[in-house]
Amino acid sequence: MTDLTGHAALITGSSKGVGRAITEAYARAGCHVVVHGRQDSDEAKAVVAACEAPGVRASFVGGDLSGPTAAAVEQVFASAIDIEPELDILVNNAGQYFDSPFLEMDLERFEKTMRLNVASGYFLTQRFSRHWIQNQVAGRVLMIGSINGRLAEPVSTAYDASKGAVEMMVKTLCVALAPHNIRVNGLAPGFVWSHATAWAQENTVAADWLMHHTPNGRIPSADVCGGGAVYLVSDAAEHVHGHMLLVDGGMAAWQHPEPQGTG
Repeated sequence: MTDLTGHAALITGSSKGVGRAITEAYARAGCHVVVHGRQDSDEAKAVVAACEAPGVRASFVGGDLSGPTAAAVEQVFASAIDIEPELDILVNNAGQYFDSPFLEMDLERFEKTMRLNVASGYFLTQRFSRHWIQNQVAGRVLMIGSINGRLAEPVSTAYDASKGAVEMMVKTLCVALAPHNIRVNGLAPGFVWSHATAWAQENTVAADWLMHHTPNGRIPSADVCGGGAVYLVSDAAEHVHGHMLLVDGGMAAWQHPEPQGTG
């Protein structure tokens, strides 16, 4: 695995799922990590303990990034820098699905989606970038998107719009920050097993369709996201800017899979 020794990272929304997988992969690569969640929990403590096992520093910071953006961003930034003053990696993973059907969607639910899934990552990146530029730090930013940033579903209009915004943010913040020696890239998981996708374990028809819709025919664990996330913030990716890496088993490449049973 690519080496991240000497680096420190904040990974938002990292007490479970894809965020946890990325955090533990960073720790195995030698990176000190700051775990984040709305509040301390048994899940967060378990991630911290797992990350300390490889011999790196692991800490926790709390903060609700779905609330008022400016205050939440400043709180999380200040807490992380206080713990790891040399922090040079930010992973904007915090995100959630709040959707109701489009014709029933209200402004409050839509705005909550955009605050957490889009605005928190945008303004956390801004806050860290100002700090890094002032201190001449070569920062690395990883935005966690989704296959839903490219493939739409009628039941997730706000979520899909937010993940499409994340994909564009990777490009526009790359252009804004590359001249300051700050790299911005993204990683978009396809369907992986996590707390957010547990519903499919009870819906075998849906799970079968998802595997059929994926060229490699797999629904893997969230751990498959770790290696790519390590690479994109490592020195090995020094000339990779503005790239969204799809970790989706080829799902986004397949326009119209044949109906099941047709061979």
